[in-house]
Amino acid sequence: MSWDLASYFPEFNGSEMRRFKQGLASDIASLQAKAAALPPLATESSASWERVLLRSEDILQRMSHLGSYISCLASSDARNESYLKEEAELVGMRAELSKLRVEFLRAIKEAGDETFTAFMARPALDGAQNYLNRMRQEARRAMTPENEILATDLGVDGIQAWGRLYDTVSSKLEFDMLFPDGKRHRLPVSQRRSLLEDPDRRVRKAAFEGGNAAWESIEDMAAAALNAIAGTRLTLNRYRQVDHFLEIALFQASITRKTLDAMFEALFSKLEVPRKILRLKAKLLARPSLAWFDVGAPLELPGQEKLSWERATSLVGKSFERAYPALGKFFEQQVIGKNWVDWEPRTGKRPGGFCTSSMLTKESRIFMTYNQSLGDVLTLAHESGHAYHAAMMRDMRPYGRGYPMTLAETASTFGEQVLMNGILDDPAISQAQKALILDIETGHGAVYLLDIPVRYEFEKAFYEERAVGPLSVSRLKELMVDTQRKIFGDVLEVGGEDPYFWASKLHFYITGITFYNFPYTFGYLLSRALYRMFKKDPSEFLPKYEEFLRLAGTEPAEKLVQHTIGRDIEQPQFWAEAIDSLEEPLARLEMLVAEGL
Repeated sequence: MSWDLASYFPEFNGSEMRRFKQGLASDIASLQAKAAALPPLATESSASWERVLLRSEDILQRMSHLGSYISCLASSDARNESYLKEEAELVGMRAELSKLRVEFLRAIKEAGDETFTAFMARPALDGAQNYLNRMRQEARRAMTPENEILATDLGVDGIQAWGRLYDTVSSKLEFDMLFPDGKRHRLPVSQRRSLLEDPDRRVRKAAFEGGNAAWESIEDMAAAALNAIAGTRLTLNRYRQVDHFLEIALFQASITRKTLDAMFEALFSKLEVPRKILRLKAKLLARPSLAWFDVGAPLELPGQEKLSWERATSLVGKSFERAYPALGKFFEQQVIGKNWVDWEPRTGKRPGGFCTSSMLTKESRIFMTYNQSLGDVLTLAHESGHAYHAAMMRDMRPYGRGYPMTLAETASTFGEQVLMNGILDDPAISQAQKALILDIETGHGAVYLLDIPVRYEFEKAFYEERAVGPLSVSRLKELMVDTQRKIFGDVLEVGGEDPYFWASKLHFYITGITFYNFPYTFGYLLSRALYRMFKKDPSEFLPKYEEFLRLAGTEPAEKLVQHTIGRDIEQPQFWAEAIDSLEEPLARLEMLVAEGL
């Protein structure tokens, strides 16, 4: 592994780690027993429940530390059985912690409004009001404590086991890659993404076809996992009297249905903006339309090169420093200076990228596979944005740090914007290189406004059909193709769809959160709106932005944006303006290409 994990524990499964785990497990069991013995929340029991909540907050902090460490190890070496065993044990420990949460739900479910309001006003709980309010909402739809505990226990070997199965199989999956020179290599599927961004269409097509042949070989497993995960959620929704599956997604995203509808109303009314981006790409690639494997293709422009890791970190660091010095300093001194990134391509690494943080050490780690492309440089900036967000929240209490994915993705995509615009504003960067960056910027717009909505619309249609019964492999493929055609329109080549996108996209198999898709579009558009404000007046905007990041776990998204940034995100106009902001980089790219760079 290329990152330093010593600040977590001196060694894996050493004495310090074992003592930490044992103490954590013991404290969870002890506190659960104490909570189970308490009566529901009332005036006379408020002090006791306060003590339980404060002890639980300490446990939450320690659990984040252990969970972050184990996820780092298992993602970097998914073939290590010891790491996988620890990951499975962690699921069990989290299940025990969930049982403690069930006791909290029991405590506040029947509490009167006056009692609950008075409880939240206790000085020791200052800064935890949003956490408690969300728990109150969750309590109102909770099953009986006995059924919630049963659901938690079954989840370990049920829904979560299906997710772990997918992770294990996908991390070991390999595909045959036939290169244009006739050489054939057996590659891990984690390296497929960078090949789909290769400038040579023959390489992209071979990676697409070889990869899909690999996914076809495990299609039955993937379909079974997807159906089981969705089926479990739908069953629990029914018992919890949740009227619609999106209610849970909206709650997890901390937004209203009005906000979600406003965003998609603006997006569907302006689909021609991202489609226009892909039409330019098709034109420059000398094609009437694009196949799915062309969507992420870079334009064939001069100045393209393989970028070393040292070059990548230099690009990110200097761009951050020019545009946003505090972010640049954080990247150089923390992310790179403290060796927080596991970036090397290796067999056995899981696909994808993420940033994870420990609330105990108040440090982050970034997982990615760097394959020397500009897209990978953007991934580094994206995940560093997550790490910066965590750093902005380091002094918040644990109960005030639980921000939703919608707001988490804002900081990361803002980091991408800072990188891209930092490069574009650098006079030392050639016109050809700027064209490459503009291609990436507009291409990312197409992904967030076309690809991500495909995932959302597919998953929504899938859940509607899954409520009746499991979907077959052929139906999943058909549904995915139909959704891609609906969103991309005529810019997508007939027959050029990806029928296995439901199998290859890890996000559909994440069990801890449902609809792991629309928050990306939300965060992308919110970050573009914020970046427009940043460009107008950085000195006035940055204090507001940093306050926005710091308080992300303390309020619903609508209230947070309104009171820190001063905008109403329940209005389609807000989102339409952000979408329209893509017109400028697209026009600039067209101009550079027309001028022959």
